[in-house]
Amino acid sequence: MDKKEILHILETTGALQNGHFLLSSGLHTPMYFQCAVVLQYPEYLTRFCAEILEYFQEDSDTITAVVAPAIGGIVVAQELGRQLNVRSMFAERENGKLTLRRGFTLSPEDVVLIAEDVITTGGSVQELIQLVESTGAFIVGVGCIVDRSGGKNLFDVPMYSVYSTRAVTYNPEKCPLCDQGIPLVYPGSKELLADQ
Repeated sequence: MDKKEILHILETTGALQNGHFLLSSGLHTPMYFQCAVVLQYPEYLTRFCAEILEYFQEDSDTITAVVAPAIGGIVVAQELGRQLNVRSMFAERENGKLTLRRGFTLSPEDVVLIAEDVITTGGSVQELIQLVESTGAFIVGVGCIVDRSGGKNLFDVPMYSVYSTRAVTYNPEKCPLCDQGIPLVYPGSKELLADQ
């Protein structure tokens, strides 16, 4: 899939939104990717995940599990796990820290692909990498649908994104959208996870 086709899919499904948004990192942005909107369509979910797996093709026979941070990456991990025919699991926040719960476990014998829907600063994925490494499991890389960092090398493992863009972000103290009085919207799931 070329970049224009992917962008067209993101726009026509409403996954790419414009306005004034609060990211989970605390930064503000005029552009937000609500990947859940595009991933509700099995055709696009399947195609995007197949592209991620094409990148990690050399490792596909060794991967034993796909792990995502909740909530956004769960659907991506599930589809990647389905296509690989391996376990799919997710980490949740417990007392503010990502943790494997619900009986999910990893061991030093596991080879893991980390999945996410959207990456901006990479904070949640970096925390998940540390969690997976603490189990002794080996990480082949990170696969995501949208990389908002513009292709920065955010991790010490290979990363592949279906769509990459350099998204504009602002510190809250210097946000021109705030200065214009545009209402701030928090479309993410961090508050939901903090309540668990």
